[in-house]
Amino acid sequence: MSMRPRGLPPVPEQTAVVARAAFPKGSLPIRVRDLLAGVFADEPFVGSFGVRGAPGVPPAVLSLVTVLQFTENLTDRQAAEAARDRLSWKYALGMELTDTGFDFTVLSKFRARITEHGQERIVFDRLVDHCRTEGMIGAGGRQRTDSTHVISAVRDLNRLELAGESVRAALEALAVAAPAWRASQIDVAEFAHRYGPRVNGWTMPSSQAKRDRLAQVFAQDGYVIVRAAYDAATPVWIRDVEAVQVLRQVLVQTYYLRTDTRGRAVIIKRDADEEGVPPGRLRLASPYDPDARWAAKGEDLFWCGYKIHLTESCDTPTEAEAEAEAEAGRCVRPRPNLITDVHTTDATVPDVKATTGIQQRLAGRNLAPGEHYLDAGYPAADLVTAAAQNGITMITPLMADHSPQAKAGAGYAKSEFRINWKSRTVRCPEGSTSIGWHPVTQHGHDAIVVEFDRRDCRPCPSQKQCTTSARGSRMLTLRPKEAHEALTRARTEQKTKTWKDKYALRAGIEGTINQALDVTGIRRARYRGLPKVRLQHAFSATAINIVRLDAHWTDQPLRRNRTSRLERLAYNLTA
Repeated sequence: MSMRPRGLPPVPEQTAVVARAAFPKGSLPIRVRDLLAGVFADEPFVGSFGVRGAPGVPPAVLSLVTVLQFTENLTDRQAAEAARDRLSWKYALGMELTDTGFDFTVLSKFRARITEHGQERIVFDRLVDHCRTEGMIGAGGRQRTDSTHVISAVRDLNRLELAGESVRAALEALAVAAPAWRASQIDVAEFAHRYGPRVNGWTMPSSQAKRDRLAQVFAQDGYVIVRAAYDAATPVWIRDVEAVQVLRQVLVQTYYLRTDTRGRAVIIKRDADEEGVPPGRLRLASPYDPDARWAAKGEDLFWCGYKIHLTESCDTPTEAEAEAEAEAGRCVRPRPNLITDVHTTDATVPDVKATTGIQQRLAGRNLAPGEHYLDAGYPAADLVTAAAQNGITMITPLMADHSPQAKAGAGYAKSEFRINWKSRTVRCPEGSTSIGWHPVTQHGHDAIVVEFDRRDCRPCPSQKQCTTSARGSRMLTLRPKEAHEALTRARTEQKTKTWKDKYALRAGIEGTINQALDVTGIRRARYRGLPKVRLQHAFSATAINIVRLDAHWTDQPLRRNRTSRLERLAYNLTA
C-alpha cells in the first residue's frame, strides 16, 4: 500500500447539502471537520507509508476515523460501518453518499504501521498545538496530573498456567514460522494432545502432587524447545521468534537447573521465599503481552497491565482577559480544560518516576505550567527543586516523615534535630552532637547519613523515645541541603488552610479520568503490548479533547453531578 499526501478530501457538494439539511445545528463530526480539518494531515505519516504500490486510504482519513471511533468507544467493525452508513461521518471524511467505505481491517493495519514507526502521538500533539495557537491552552497556567490503572487485554495466569501457556504460545508461533523444523524436533502428536487447548487452571489436577508433576512436564517440554532453538545447527532466526524468547524468560523466572549427586541436571521450581523470583518490573505475566506487569496500589487494588498519567489544563481567565471581555460587553468564557499530556507506563512504574518526564515534555512544547498540581504521596523534595528550575511550582502533598517517632507522635522526630550545614554536624534535642556525616546514594538519589555516638545515646534518659535500634544509637538520613530545605518549607506550608484550599483544585482531574472511562473505556487495554496501548491512550486523550472542544463551541454547560431522589429527600429532611 502506498500514500500520496493530500490530506482530507473536500466534502462533496451533495453530501454537504444533505448533511446540512439533516443536521441544521450541526453535530460533533461535522464541527470537527469544519473547525479542525487542518489537524488531520498526511504529511506527518509519510515515513510510515511507501510510495510504490496501489494507493490506500489516506492516513489523514484513517486518523480522523480513529478519533471519531474513540469518541463513541466503537470497535473497528462498528467504526467502518459508521463510515459507510452515517451521514455525519461521510461529511467529516469527505465521502460521497454512495461511497461504500473500507474494510474494517484497514484500521488495525493503520495502527500497526504508525506504532511500528513511533507515531502514536502525532494526532494528539497536533491537536494540542492547534489549541495552543488558538489560545485555548496557555503556557504558565495551571495544570494537574493524576494516574489510574489499566487492565491488560489478556487473561490472568498463575505461575503454573503461565509456564504451560508459554510453551503452547511458542509451539503455535513455530507452527507458523517453521513448521518443518518444529516437526523434526518434537513429537507433534504428543505435544498437540498436551498443548492443543489452552492451559486452564480449572481443568488442572486438584491434588498438589499432580500439579507439581505437571509443572515438571511443562518445564521439560519448554527446555526441549529452547535447547533445540539454540542448537548450533538451528537457523539463528528461529531463536529470535518472540514467543521463543518469552518462553526462555519464563523458564528462567519459574525454574532453575541443579546438578544432583549423580551429575544429572534436575529441574527445580523456584520458591518465592527461598530461591526468589524476579522483581515485579521484570517478571512476565503473560506470553501474549510481554509488557504487562502485576502491580498493587493500596490494600484493595491489584491488577495486571499498565498505568496511564493524564495531565490537563485547569486555567481560569486572567484579570486582563476578564477586563477586556467586560469592556467589550461580553461574558468571560472560561477556557475548556484540555488534556495536554498523556503518558503510559507498565504498572510497576511509580507515579513519581513519570513526573519529571511529563514536565520536560510540557516545557519542550512551550506548555510548561506555572503551577502543577499532583496527586498525594509524591516524595517530591528533589522534584520540587528540579521543577522550580524550569519555572514550575509543584503543588503536591509531600510524604510525611515516616520515622517510627513521627508516625507514633511520640519521641524525637527528625524535625527536632538541628542541622549545621557548614560544620556538617547535627545536634539532638538532648544536646549531643553527631560524630559521622556520610554522603551516600540511596535508590538513585543523593543522601546524607548522620551517625551519633553510642556513648552519648546509650546512657541518654530519652534513648527509648529517640531510637529502637539494636545498636543503641540514633542515625538520621537527610537530603542534600537545597532539597532538605525545600522539603521542610513545603511540609510546613501544606499544613495551612490557604494551601489546602488551593490544592482542592486538583480534585477536578478525577472527573477527567471518569469521563475518559465512560467515553473511551480507558481503563481496559484494547490491544496488546505497550506501544499499542500508548496509541490507544493517545487517541483516547484526543477524543476527550474533541468532546470538550465541541461542548465549548456549542456553549454546553458542565453537567451537574447526579443526585438520587433518596439523597435529595435526605437533604431536605436534614436541611
